[in-house]
Parts: sequence; structure tokens; C-alpha cells
Amino acid sequence: MIDAKGSFKEIESAVVRFAGDSGDGMQTVGERFTDTTAFAGNDIATLPDFPAEIRAPAGTLAGVSGFQIQFGSRQILTPGDAPDALVAMNPAALKSNLADLVPGGMLVVNSDAFKRANLAKAGYEQNPLEDEDLRSKYNLIEIDLTNLTKEALAECDLKPSDKTRCKNFLALGFMYFVYDRTLETTLKFFQDKWGKRLPVVAEANSLALKAGYNLGETMEVARNRYQIAKAPADAGRYRKISGNEALVYGLTVAGKKSKRDLLYAGYPITPASPVLEGLSALKRFGVKTVQAEDEIAAMGIALGASFTGNLAVCATSGPGMCLKSEFMGLASITELPLIICNIQRGGPSTGLPTKVEQSDLLQGMFCRNGDSPIPIIAAHSASDCFDTALEAARIALTYMTPVILLSDLYIANGSEPWAIPDLSTIPELEIPFANPEDEYVVYRRDPETLAREQAIPGQAGLEHRVGGLEKNEAGDVSYDPENHEKMTHLRADKVAAIAKSIPPLEVLGEPEGDLLVLGWGGTYGAICSAVGNLQAEGYSVSSVHLRHLSPFPNDLGEILGRFKKVLVAELNMGQLSMLIRSKYLIDAISYSKIQGQPFHVSELTKRFLEHLQ
Repeated sequence: MIDAKGSFKEIESAVVRFAGDSGDGMQTVGERFTDTTAFAGNDIATLPDFPAEIRAPAGTLAGVSGFQIQFGSRQILTPGDAPDALVAMNPAALKSNLADLVPGGMLVVNSDAFKRANLAKAGYEQNPLEDEDLRSKYNLIEIDLTNLTKEALAECDLKPSDKTRCKNFLALGFMYFVYDRTLETTLKFFQDKWGKRLPVVAEANSLALKAGYNLGETMEVARNRYQIAKAPADAGRYRKISGNEALVYGLTVAGKKSKRDLLYAGYPITPASPVLEGLSALKRFGVKTVQAEDEIAAMGIALGASFTGNLAVCATSGPGMCLKSEFMGLASITELPLIICNIQRGGPSTGLPTKVEQSDLLQGMFCRNGDSPIPIIAAHSASDCFDTALEAARIALTYMTPVILLSDLYIANGSEPWAIPDLSTIPELEIPFANPEDEYVVYRRDPETLAREQAIPGQAGLEHRVGGLEKNEAGDVSYDPENHEKMTHLRADKVAAIAKSIPPLEVLGEPEGDLLVLGWGGTYGAICSAVGNLQAEGYSVSSVHLRHLSPFPNDLGEILGRFKKVLVAELNMGQLSMLIRSKYLIDAISYSKIQGQPFHVSELTKRFLEHLQ
């Protein structure tokens, strides 16, 4: 609908994508658009899309960087299947992204970049902007961003090349005009970031942003403007948060709630590095961080810190998990609490460092020598990483065990609104250490949890032995066959006992029916959206999303049995499906995708319909 003034079209949601060279600042303008939209009260979900190359040749397809955001006046669970508006800073960005733009969508291009050399780098023989099919299919808006930026900054004391770098903010200002976004949030960002240190940079970017907004007011082709109302939200304080940020805060709170010092040991690896960077900035909360020389050392440091009574954490991605596997086995046999975060990316080996995949589930389940089960949990969204970190700490400390926490690149880099919790409502996690005045037996177990009691080394009366060799209950090295079998079963039974503390599963939809869709991790938003759409059309379909993957919740088998068909959707070759079929002996249908990209709601809807019909 058009508003009373005739200048705005009221819409429920929109999807915008910024695309350009990795040096064009697409992630920066995407973050600024996200912040502004969050302050406007819209619900949001984002998808940053980085090139794997650190600096691919400018203007090439390999160097295209993108940032997509969906925002709306309703609950937003995904960054959207296809953009309604695409900002393409050069021919390579256009070629890489045009196929995704919806027919009739807004296509904003930097016309100055469409020169012969850039066209050749992108593989164009002719200028696509002169193609009548393109002009008829999309709402094409050509803007000479480069030269307009130079004009806007004519009075700024910057080199011409530095002025040109501000063109991304001129493009952002134009999109603020189109979607009725305020400039104030971004202008404040400029002042906070550069106002005191580099005031000329703050001024230049501010002028470019305003010039882009003013350009929209003067361009006849830009008369289509859109307004999106605020999304309903419970009362409280909110902030935009990414998965890695939420993980940082969740781990920090877990340290406070457990009354233990938090020690994080890590080695830089995409996409887990921001966890190390984020925790390093929280020294004022007693957080200790160590950047180790390699993945194996990081795991050893974390395990040693756990041995001395810290809440110990390390984070990595799939390649790093391979290297940590021997120390993970040591953590299992010593029964020490430890949180191992795996921020998954495309594999195998180096694989797709900047693309998403869920292919490390079986690695977490089995990639250690011997029978050494370790509990596994997975976050399902950016904000859920906070709660998942607390749950990992609860399990690790209560059951004296290492815990694998699975996130993925989609969750780690994506952002959404987060209601800042009241810390007083978060349960305490303190588990007492052994008392030096009591008799200490290393592997004597709590009858409920089967957890052993932890003693801090160096205290008189609490001397004990742990290590990689099998022990008996007293902690003495033992090669006795019956003892080894007993201890192996006890360690496995302890992990299995965690299921008793897992709350009942939530079923989205009816508790029984024709089709149950089972998922885990970052597929949550797409699965819920597709299932919700089909439910609205009257189809008998429900979904369950698993946080606890080892052990499975006690009620999972019963729920699976109430549906005629069970479909498992995941970004791998069917790893959860394999586990479900093995444990519950049902003919689970596997639907997988391994393209380095998340599921689209439309493709899931199509596949679900095939099995419903």
C-alpha cells in the first residue's frame, strides 16, 4: 500500500544485498545497514559472504564479497532466499549475484566501474548495462558512484584515491533513502571510530553518506521508496549480536556463574578467530586468553588449565579438530571438564574456509581412538550461542567431561537482535572441588551423574594421579582386562546419563502427522520458515530441532515414531540421518546440501512437498 503522501510503499519485509570487491567495504556498509535497521526496530537476519582469497585480483569473480540482510516487521529467521535489491559495485559483483535478484528487483550499479578492462576481468564481452533484457527485467539504477563521491568530497583534505574509497558510503546513503533509514546511527559510528583520531576521515565518510541520501531525493528513477514498521518485541534491552559474539558473552558468564576463572586457549583459524579476539577484550572480567603456537598446543594448554581448576575453553574449526583429537581422548580418560568449540566450515582439509557446512558431526562423535564418547551440543542461531555456551559449561562441570559445542560459519558471522538477559535469572553453575579434609578417591563417582570429584593439584591430602593410561578407581595404572572394560563402560554411561537432565523436546506443529523434519545447527531458520509456510497451507508437517546430539534426548525416539515419515535436512552428506537410522532403526530420509551456502526456504519447501504429496 502507498502512504498518504504517496511517496512510500508499506511492505512487510525486504532483502538487500551489497556486493563488490573485497576492498570495496561491502561488509562495512552491510554492518552499518544492519545496525541502523536494528535501531529502527525491525527484526533482522544477516549473511556476510567473504571470498576465500585474502586479496584476489581486483575486479575478478574470485574477489567478490557480499553482505545480505533480510529485515521486516515480523519475525525474521533467515537472511532471505533472494535479494529484492542488489547493489553491485563492479561487473564481477553483477555477474556473481545477478541470477539471485528477483525479477523486477532494484539493481543499483556503479556505472563508472563498467569499463572495458573490468568487463573483461568479469568475463563480459559486452557491457551488460546496455542489454535491453536486463533493463526490462530489473529496475536498473545507474549511479556514477566514483565521480559523485569525488565531487562530494572536493573540499576534503584527502588524496584522490582515499576519496574514492568512500564511494561505498555514498551507495549506503542512497539505500538509506530508498528504505527510509535514518543517517544518525551511521554518522555517530563515524564520529566514534574516527572523530578524534582521524577527523578528516569521519568528515569524508559523513559527506559521502549524506550525498548518497540527497542523490535519492533528486533522482527521478529512485521514486520507489519503502517503509517497514517495527517488529513486535517483548519489553527489554536489545542489541545486535553475531554468533561468535554471543559465544564470547556466554562463556564469560559461565565463568562467573561457575565461580571459576575462564581460560581460553586458541590458534587463529577461520571462522573461530573472533572468539579469541572477543575474549581477549574482556580481561576486566577476569578472562585469560592464550594464543598458542598451534592447535595441538592450544588444546594442551586448555586441558592443563582445566586440571588446575579453571573453566577451560578452546575453539577451532574442522581442520583444528583433527589435530586436537589425541588431547580430546586424554580429556575423556582423565574426565576433566573442558569446552571445545568447533565453528564449522566447508571441508575436507582446508576446503572452503569462508563458506558454511555442517560436516563435522561424525568427527565429533567418533574421531578419537578407543571408545571415548564425548557429549555434543549445537547452537541453532546467533543469539542461541549464548545459551548453548551456558549449557556446555553445565554439562562439562556437572558430569566432569569434555564437551563439544558445534556452531558454524553461518551462525558465527550472521547477526540478529538479542534480548540482553537479566544475569540474576541465570542459574549458578558452581560445582565444589574435593575437600582436603575428606578421603579422596580419584574415580569414585556420584551415584546420580557418575561424575568423579575434581581435586586441585598441589593440596596436601589430595595428591592423585591422572593421565592417558587406564586407571582403576583409586587412580593407579591398571592393565587388568575387567577393570578396563568396567571403566570404559562407566565413562560411556556417564555421558549417556546426561540425557536425564535434557528437557523435553519442543515440536513445531502437531505432535504427530505425515512428516517430521529433523534438523540441527544453523538450518533452524530455514527449516522453521518452510515448515511454518506449509502448515499455514494446511499440510500435516512438523519439525524438531536438536541441540543435544550426543546423547540424544530421551523422548526423541517416541516423537519420531509418531510420524509417517521423518526427513533430516542438513548441510552435509547425511551425518545426522545416519545416526538416527542407526539408533532408532527408522527409514529416515536424508536431504543434504554441500554447496558452501545455507538452505533456501524455497528449496526446503519444494522438497518437503514432494514427500507430503
